[in-house]
Amino acid sequence: MYVPPQHQSPDSARHLEIMRSYPLATLITGTDGVPEASHVPTIVWSQADDGGIVVRGHMNRANPQWKRLATTEQALLVFAGPHGYVSPVWYQVTPAAPTWDFVAVHARGTIRTLACPEETLAVIRATVSAYEALAGTQWDMTDSIGYFRQIMPAAGAFEVVVHDIQAMFKLSQEQRPEIQQEVACRFASTGLSMHFDLAEAIWDHMPAPLSVVRNGDEKQCNRSS
Repeated sequence: MYVPPQHQSPDSARHLEIMRSYPLATLITGTDGVPEASHVPTIVWSQADDGGIVVRGHMNRANPQWKRLATTEQALLVFAGPHGYVSPVWYQVTPAAPTWDFVAVHARGTIRTLACPEETLAVIRATVSAYEALAGTQWDMTDSIGYFRQIMPAAGAFEVVVHDIQAMFKLSQEQRPEIQQEVACRFASTGLSMHFDLAEAIWDHMPAPLSVVRNGDEKQCNRSS
């Protein structure tokens, strides 16, 4: 992934935050030069002190891509974070051109399938536990373990030992701070949760919130308003 210098983020904590907050990753592999991709739920399984990351996930064994993972060594996981269209109107200058602000993390590593059924069940249980907590429902799967074991033969788990992470945080950094703040305010006001997350990301990459001038009236727009 090409990442211009102003859109780079060396902060590994931010990378992990995106991977955990947007866990439906695109798993990309290739066989004989032909790329394959599947959208798969993932979980950050472990993080070593040296920065190493292990990601696990699962997919349907009927997926043709699964059948080829046994002979695949390298894989790319793409985590798409918040994104949104930026209208030239928001810049309040002419000439101007539209663009797209977004956050994305690419994790490349060595992939292997998990043959043990108990390992597969462990991945599914950990996934449920992590995202039930985020959903706020706290569903307890204990009473459904028997059902999980019945349907588990249809699911296959995999592990990616990540050896390279590239992240792109394209958040209007090329604009003046007051315009960057205006873009964040516009996203925050759409009512879409993804856009508010994008506004939060813009604010996180700004030195401080600024006042925004609209039609001659000064309006403070920040995450507390």
